Amino acid sequence: MKVEDRIKSTKALSASKKAVINLLLSGNLVSNEMREALKPFGLSLPQFNVLRILRGQHGKAANLKTVQERMVHQSSNTTRIVDKLVEKKLAVRCVCPENRRKIEMKINESGLSLLKRLDSKVEQAEGNIVRDLDEKEQKTLNTLLEKLLND
Repeated sequence: MKVEDRIKSTKALSASKKAVINLLLSGNLVSNEMREALKPFGLSLPQFNVLRILRGQHGKAANLKTVQERMVHQSSNTTRIVDKLVEKKLAVRCVCPENRRKIEMKINESGLSLLKRLDSKVEQAEGNIVRDLDEKEQKTLNTLLEKLLND
């Protein structure tokens, strides 16, 4: 469906306006699909993102700055997200051995187990999101989006 039809626009839109609206609509589609996949597990998208970042540390602790830099959804409330994960017993806080004032966090076995159960659900949701695009189109989309994101 064309973006003009979707938003019921009566006038022609510029290519740039259409591109931005399509990106916004697509972002909402992705967020909604991922949220639905995570809902049965009681996780928000940012919480899931932080857990995956912590899993990517391969057992090493990460400080808040490291987590914030790697987050897909840049957020000023990363501390609150980590608090929720600790509260849900999916991650733990630990004191940095080199600097006792610095607090770090690690994913625990419960968090790893949850992610293992989630992996196939998330992969399925990702597949649903791009199901109408063949592999070549997915690669083209990635190239174009990466071009937009270049600083």
